[in-house]
Amino acid sequence: MSVNPGGAVEIRRALVRLRRTTGLPVAFGGLVEPDRSRIRISELSGTATTSLLALAVTSGNGLGGKAVALARPCAVADYSMSRQISHEYDAAVAAEGLRSVLAVPVVVRRRVRGVLYGALRDARPLGDRTLTAAVDAARDVEQALVVDDEARDVLVAARAEPRRDDTSTWEQVREAHAALRALAPRIGDPALRADLLDACALLTPDAGASKGIALAPRELDVLACVAAGATNAAAADRLGVRAETVKAYLRSAMRKLGARTRGEAVVAARRAGLLP
Repeated sequence: MSVNPGGAVEIRRALVRLRRTTGLPVAFGGLVEPDRSRIRISELSGTATTSLLALAVTSGNGLGGKAVALARPCAVADYSMSRQISHEYDAAVAAEGLRSVLAVPVVVRRRVRGVLYGALRDARPLGDRTLTAAVDAARDVEQALVVDDEARDVLVAARAEPRRDDTSTWEQVREAHAALRALAPRIGDPALRADLLDACALLTPDAGASKGIALAPRELDVLACVAAGATNAAAADRLGVRAETVKAYLRSAMRKLGARTRGEAVVAARRAGLLP
């Protein structure tokens, strides 16, 4: 499986948002390494050097390490002169010419998964509005990581190939298929999104028998939800669209499948190999 490296895509996007919403000229960040012992700075935005790239920040050390240890945002008005932090990383920070710095932890299910930094090249306090905007950017990363975690869990379950004569297991596969279809559009990392859609294909091994029937991706998403027992309202909530939109996609799919009811549409889609 291709892997979104723990959320690097989301970190990169959050740094762009952080700079845009705060006006800070420099932003950088990284994620917890697999052994959970350090944060590795992997993404830079607005930097003039690469002094911070690949820097390993240990919990409790420096500003970012303090944010990790406390699991809350921290800021200093003059990094090199601050008595609120330790100074293991002064050389890298000074090489980039940074003075005023903030660090916001990315916390998912009570575990720190990364840190976002924003910085100025002059020494002055960072206001509450700036800190709030940085926290909002971190929340975006947290939400994206939750979705990615859910996607990976479903992907693992989906790849456990069941026997087709095992009714209860096959129903679980259909539920997994619906969950994968619903999650895929919400995934920011294209590699993980492609993996999810590939897994969907593995769950519909008879797709080649579709007899020329072609459903749009969202029509198939809606049918997958319906096949798993979801109401229009539940499908809308799962897919992040309005119930009226679900009805429109469902009507279109029924027309293409020559079905008069939701149930007939699901049966027809399964016979065509479009659904498991």
